[in-house]
Amino acid sequence: MESKFNELCHLARQTACLKSTLALLEWDQQTKLPAAGGAYRAEQITFLAGEIHRRETDPRRGELIHDLTNSDLMADPHNDKAATIRELGWKYSKKVKLPQSLVESIARAGSIGQQIWVEARRENDFQKFAPHLKEIFRLKREEADAIGFEDQLYDALLDEFEPGATTTEVALVLKDLKNDLVPLIQEIEASGNRPDASFLGRNYPVDQQENFCRLASAKIGFDYDRGRLDVTHHPFCSEMGPDDVRIATRYDESWFGTAFFGTLHEAGHGIYEQGLRRDQYGLPPGQYCSLGIHESQSRLWENRVGRSAGFWRYFFERAQSHFGHALSDVNEQKFHAAVNRVEPSLIRVEADEATYDLHIIIRFELEQEIINGNLDTNDLPEAWNSKYQTYLGIQPDSDANGVLQDVHWSAGLVGYFPTYTLGNLYASQFFDQANSDIGDLEQLFSSGEFTP
Repeated sequence: MESKFNELCHLARQTACLKSTLALLEWDQQTKLPAAGGAYRAEQITFLAGEIHRRETDPRRGELIHDLTNSDLMADPHNDKAATIRELGWKYSKKVKLPQSLVESIARAGSIGQQIWVEARRENDFQKFAPHLKEIFRLKREEADAIGFEDQLYDALLDEFEPGATTTEVALVLKDLKNDLVPLIQEIEASGNRPDASFLGRNYPVDQQENFCRLASAKIGFDYDRGRLDVTHHPFCSEMGPDDVRIATRYDESWFGTAFFGTLHEAGHGIYEQGLRRDQYGLPPGQYCSLGIHESQSRLWENRVGRSAGFWRYFFERAQSHFGHALSDVNEQKFHAAVNRVEPSLIRVEADEATYDLHIIIRFELEQEIINGNLDTNDLPEAWNSKYQTYLGIQPDSDANGVLQDVHWSAGLVGYFPTYTLGNLYASQFFDQANSDIGDLEQLFSSGEFTP
C-alpha cells in the first residue's frame, strides 16, 4: 500500500504544480496584464483549468483512493497519510461529478468576468457587467446541480469554501449575530459618541503609504523574502508555491484605512500560507483547511491586532514619521479612537468591526436568492440598495460603491462571502485563547512583539 500511497501523492503534487501555474496567471491578470492581453489570458486560464480537472478526475487516481481508503493506512484518521487519503477522496468524489466542459466554461467566464467587472466598476456601469454576471450564476447553478446537495442548492457551493457547513447552519449563526449586532449598533448611534475621524481623510501620498504598509506587514510576520506586495483593483492574496505568496492592495490618497487595513488583512492571509508545511506542499496537510479559517487569520491581524490599543502604542509614532503633515495635530488616543469608529458605511472592506458582518449578511442572502431563482441578476442593484437601507440605514450613491464593489461574483466565487463572518467568529475565539495561553497580548503588541 505504501507504493500506491506514494503514487497518489506524486499525482497530487503534479496537479499542485499546475494549480500554482494557474494562480500565477490569475495574479498577473489582476496586477500586470496589458488590457489587450485579456482575451488570450482567458484561453490560457481555461486550458489550464481543464487540464487540472482532467488530472483530478483521472480514473487511476480514483482506483488508488479506493484501495487506500480500505487499507491499514487509515487506522489512525488523524495522521498525515490518512488525512491525505480522506481529503483527496472527498475532492475526487466532487470533481468526477463535473463535466470538463462545465469546468472550462466556469474558468473562462470567471476570467472574462473579472476583466469586464474592472471596466464596469471604473465606469459605474452595471449594465455592462450584467450579462456576464447572469452567465456566471447560471453556470454556478449548473455546478451545484451536478455536485448535488441534501437540503439547499446553495449547500453545494458553500461546501467548496467551508467543507461540511450547510446553508441552514450558517444562516442560524448569522441570524443570532444579527440579532445582537443591530441593537448594539443602534445603541452606539444613540450614545452620541462620535470620535473624530476627519484626519483619516487628509492627504496620504501613495509612496508613503506603501512604505508604511510594508513596514507594518513585515513586522507582524509577512516574509518579503517569500512574498511581495503589489497594486490591484481589489485586495487579494495568492499563493504560487511554498515560498511564493503574493499580496495586493489598492491605495486612496485621501483615506488612510483603505490600503493600510487592506494590507494587514491580506498579510494575515499571507502569513497563514507562509506558515503551512513546506514538506506537505501539494497535499492536504500542507493546505489551508477552510476559507473560514483562512479569513480568521486575515480578520485577526486586520482587526483584533491592527485596531488594538497596543498595536498603535507601537506604530503611532512610526505613522507620524511617515505622515507627519497629516497627523501633526493628532495624538495616539485620538488616532486609536478614529480607526475604531462605528458608523454604517457603503464599502465592505472598509467597514468597522460592528457593522462589517451586516455587509456579509446582505451578500449571503442575495446569493441564495439568485441561486434559488428568486432574484434575477438584472434586478440585483435594486435589491442590493434595498437591503443596505434596511440593514445599515444608508443607500449606495452609485453601483460602483454598491453592487459592483466586490470582485467575488465576477470570479465565480459564489458561496465565499459567509466565510468572512465565520472567520470573524473564529478569530475572536483564537485571539481570546492566545491571550489566555500567552499572556497580555496588548503589552506584547505595544513593545513590537507579534511573533508569539
